[in-house]
Amino acid sequence: MHLAHYLGLLHRSQNELAAAFREVARGHPDEPDVRHICERLAAQCDDHARRLEPFARSYSEQAEDEPERLHSTLFSGTRTGGLGLLRDLHDLYLMAAECDVSWTLVGQAAQGLRDEELLRVVRRCEGETATQMLWLRTRMKQAAPQALVVA
Repeated sequence: MHLAHYLGLLHRSQNELAAAFREVARGHPDEPDVRHICERLAAQCDDHARRLEPFARSYSEQAEDEPERLHSTLFSGTRTGGLGLLRDLHDLYLMAAECDVSWTLVGQAAQGLRDEELLRVVRRCEGETATQMLWLRTRMKQAAPQALVVA
């Protein structure tokens, strides 16, 4: 069964996304909404990872270094200025999209296995991840005119 691979990938991706949200929050202290919301979303990702732990154990979590590779490719430290904020939010969006599609795939497996507990976790966390992506997309739209046209 390969569900263990995706549970491991998702578990580690959630931890990496939490760390990236915190990094962006610290890297843009003059953007109070970004700082506050990124810290809140990081805590949400931590909660997602905690909720996955029992399933990762029961299905024998397996993951390679894929989430870390994604994080290191996207983040080598936060950037400065308006364009830097836009790029950092864009990177967060891509990492959240990785989690989003993984939630979908794990949810499909949970349905196939008739694992109602895992399915409940997936439904809750998948919805929260969708909300994270919506906020990131909205905040990028807000930042884009200033960063791309005015600067």
